[in-house]
Amino acid sequence: MLQPRIPVNPLPTGKPIPLNHPAPAPTADIKPTTSAPAPVPVVPARTTVQLTPGSALALAAGGGAVVLVVGTVLVSMLLAVAITGVSVAVIAVVLRLLVRDMQKGR
Repeated sequence: MLQPRIPVNPLPTGKPIPLNHPAPAPTADIKPTTSAPAPVPVVPARTTVQLTPGSALALAAGGGAVVLVVGTVLVSMLLAVAITGVSVAVIAVVLRLLVRDMQKGR
């Protein structure tokens, strides 16, 4: 039942099939040409970023806003999980009481 099954070719040709195809050989008509090396592009020097007091304040305010938003989302997700857990626990207690009452024949 759990033995591997190897697919069988219904009409074998007897020729091996290569996994990768070889590249065609270059013809004798093409002669390599030498060319001058490409010039190396000049990379401009990096500019330094200078923070003014206003931009530093804006950056700090933006970071604080991001922290508040992410914290709010995480706390709301934790609260949703907690409420779901409590509701499932209450349902389990109620179902257990109902099953016990049904077994006693009340």
